[in-house]
Amino acid sequence: MLGNFKYHNPTKLYFGEDSLKYLKRELDSYGKKILLTYGGGSIKTNGIYESVVSVLKECNKEIIELSGVPANPTVEKLYEGAALARENNVDLILAVGGGSVIDYAKGVSVSAFCEEDPWTKYYLNQGNPDKGLRIVPVGCILTMVGTGSEMNGGSVITNHEQKLKIGKVFGSEVMPKFTILNPLYTFSVPQRQMVAGIFDIMSHLMEQYFSNEDDNTTDYIAEGLMRSLISSSLKAVEDNHNYEARSNIMWCATWALNTLLKMGKSGDWEVHMIGQAMGAVTDATHGMTLASVSLPYYKHIMNDGLHKFVRFAKAVWEVNGAGKSDVEIANEGLNKLEEWMKTIGVCLHSSELGVTEENIDDIVKGTFLLNGGYRTLTAEEVKQILRESM
Repeated sequence: MLGNFKYHNPTKLYFGEDSLKYLKRELDSYGKKILLTYGGGSIKTNGIYESVVSVLKECNKEIIELSGVPANPTVEKLYEGAALARENNVDLILAVGGGSVIDYAKGVSVSAFCEEDPWTKYYLNQGNPDKGLRIVPVGCILTMVGTGSEMNGGSVITNHEQKLKIGKVFGSEVMPKFTILNPLYTFSVPQRQMVAGIFDIMSHLMEQYFSNEDDNTTDYIAEGLMRSLISSSLKAVEDNHNYEARSNIMWCATWALNTLLKMGKSGDWEVHMIGQAMGAVTDATHGMTLASVSLPYYKHIMNDGLHKFVRFAKAVWEVNGAGKSDVEIANEGLNKLEEWMKTIGVCLHSSELGVTEENIDDIVKGTFLLNGGYRTLTAEEVKQILRESM
């Protein structure tokens, strides 16, 4: 393990079929006014809304509802939520949904009492909350897995007017105070959304894995999580009500991006930068944008980090390296990745998500170029990767 770091994660997790019963215990720590935020309303058809509201009423909480959070939360919705939280002086934001809703809740938490424009301060300028700023605490009830937002400080907001989709990773003071993880709540998620979330998990693991040169302990953890995810995903696509598979996927998602694996790592994150820029232009599902550019990206940088791609092939995909060159082994690993992606049914072509020759320049313009991986791309290389992804 190279470098120096501090590890602290304040989020408390309640996992399992009976996890909702702990919500009452957590609510005792907060005041009367609860901002209940969720997405398009699916929680009202699958019974989750009724279960959550029942607990809130039992605890004599005043519920302020904020619904309609989109899959790619927008800056306009951020302003709406911040105003609602501020005007009602809420004591807790309770996010019920997937990563988008939780990302959004964290954005609202730091924006409600911020005197500056939160989009400019936090997202464009990557600033942090001012010392002494009142940050509204966030609690989560997860219904769709993938982002790991339930146990990290990340918040991604889209500005369609500026054609930008930007993530900000806040500190531990913004992380959810508690999260309820009931695998049964994920059963009603459509298959396409489930597999998009599965690939988002895999992408989080690969983004952190394909960086650094040292024999890092967290790489071994990442390999185990990838193997578990691959095994459980194949079971889940065959039977999306397989509780063991769905519970394993949920647990993998949380640990893939809860800050543990980044310890001692620089992280790559260029796939996410391209995918987010693509999402800003096309409004496509996040996990699918990542899937569409991952193979061309990793083939592009493979020789720069050949040793790790060889390890990936052997440790994750069980490629037999006997009599093969390192390049052959690494390519076979990426071929195995592609086979798995086809099997679970993620999108392999960005053209299916709305990418065209006409909007590639906008995507390239919105792509942040990072230097944490094995190769720092140029804008021309991003354009080449996008064309290959189509």
